[in-house]
Amino acid sequence: MPLDVDERIAAVRAIFRCDDQTARQLNAVLIPQHVAAKQAIAHQGDPSNHCWLVIEGTVRVHALGIDGQRQQLAQHGPGEMFGAYPEPTIHRAEIFAQKQAHLLRGEARALAALAAEHAQIGSAFAILLARQLDRALDRMVARTTYSATGRVYAQLLQLAGEELRIAPPPLVTALALSANTSRETASRALAALIRRGIIRRDDHELVIAAPRMLQELIC
Repeated sequence: MPLDVDERIAAVRAIFRCDDQTARQLNAVLIPQHVAAKQAIAHQGDPSNHCWLVIEGTVRVHALGIDGQRQQLAQHGPGEMFGAYPEPTIHRAEIFAQKQAHLLRGEARALAALAAEHAQIGSAFAILLARQLDRALDRMVARTTYSATGRVYAQLLQLAGEELRIAPPPLVTALALSANTSRETASRALAALIRRGIIRRDDHELVIAAPRMLQELIC
């Protein structure tokens, strides 16, 4: 269900931690966009003129190599941004909605102009970008220091979030891609967790029953 104006302004206030007047100025240059699950938002190599804010749902970023292999670079959830900022550029990867998503899309230069004019907006963009850089560094550390099985476990915790629940449960192929490992490794890792009672999985959801034990297995 599309967000109404008041909901959009409330979301912008929460993301940018700004007052109502500033949120309304931002909302004036943001266009709501609903994206169905698995729908492409942008393709690698296309011009990138916009910046998106995620209000609901999950967006994934995959790079295509010269051999056709796909590798997940990032995943963005509510309160995060992706796309071009502060200047238009070229999309470096494929971007699609993992789950249906509500987004707000703004032209890169228009958002940069507001950030230059309003200290609250400029500060908020700086904080958002710093957080996303920190998460990117975490992913780099995981890929260089964790074992393949450890990367699968870490990805499960990330996907489950504070609710310790993934609904619907992740496909083994998608989980393996996210963890930068093989499907067979991801399948064995899941089977071991189920056998030990650390996770429960059915057709509707995957629940992490023992998060501390799962965290201790990440190495």
